[in-house]
Amino acid sequence: MANSLEIAIVDDDPAIREALQDLLRSCGYATRCFASAEAFLAERGRRSFGCVILDMKMTGMSGLELQGELVCAGNEPPIIFLTSHFHEDMKKAALAAGAQAFLEKPVDDEILLECLRLALGA
Repeated sequence: MANSLEIAIVDDDPAIREALQDLLRSCGYATRCFASAEAFLAERGRRSFGCVILDMKMTGMSGLELQGELVCAGNEPPIIFLTSHFHEDMKKAALAAGAQAFLEKPVDDEILLECLRLALGA
């Protein structure tokens, strides 16, 4: 296994969740998918995650809002943002708040995997 901690995938698009889960599992990562930031927060208290791959724009709480919640709670896992709605201001805000990476969809698999390796310290 690539890492003993699960990778959380938080995206409201089921096709994106499935594709990311398939990619990461094929590389030996354990994954857990969430259809919303709220669902992730509800589960987070019972699980530890090595990294969160997070969509920026979702129904309900946005990726930036979830990042803010995690930062306020302290001890947040590394975050890799994915977005199809790129705005430089969002990128700056996410990175300033500690995000590991901010990538545009469709994401290059190799770039995502390298960002994940860096986030996990591998």
